[in-house]
Parts: sequence; C-alpha cells; structure tokens
Amino acid sequence: MPLPPPYDPYVRDCPSRRLLDRIGDRWTVLLIAALEGGPQRFSQLLRTVEGISQKMLTQTLRSLEADGLVHRTVHPEIPPRVEYELTALGRSLLAPLGALIDWATEHMGEVQSSRDAVDAR
Repeated sequence: MPLPPPYDPYVRDCPSRRLLDRIGDRWTVLLIAALEGGPQRFSQLLRTVEGISQKMLTQTLRSLEADGLVHRTVHPEIPPRVEYELTALGRSLLAPLGALIDWATEHMGEVQSSRDAVDAR
C-alpha cells in the first residue's frame, strides 16, 4: 500500500492549507464547539452562534460535512427534521479548538490593552 503524499501547508497548493483555512475559520471553530454536546438542528445552531447568517451557517455546515467533520441526518418527518453532529474526526478537533477558545478568552484583556495602546498613539 503506497504511503500518502507528504502534506506541507506552507506550499500554496497543498490541500492541507485549505484544511487549515477551514478549521481556522471563526465560524468553524464556533460550530465545532457548539456541536460538542451532541446533535443540533440548524435553528439551534443559528441561535447559539450569534452573528452568523443563515447563508454562512449553511455554507460552513456543508463544508464541514464535505470534510468529514460533521454528519447531517435528515429524519423522514413532515416537515423534515435535519440534525447536525460531529463525526469522530470532528470530535478529534474539540481539544485543540477548545484550547484556542480558552486562550482567546483568557488573554483577551491583554490583547485589548495592546490594541488600545496602539490606537492611542
């Protein structure tokens, strides 16, 4: 069985760069974290992640599904009920993205102070 190609996100056309773009996107970070507790409906996610538009939520969920990070389930009801949940691959992102969220909330005061100092110049 051949080994997978070496991936290098510093190379412009490497697919790993596109993946980093996806998982580094603010909506992706927030949606992955929002789905940590289990399956959620579109409307629940829209309420949980304040500021995301319906269009951006749809696009981000589709991308996460295509990347294998989120599973979409359509329940055969009228009206149809659609739920989104993390796959095992998506759940593997919880710890690293959680650390990023924790860092941002812990250090936001310092970052804001720095921003204020630069703005005051």
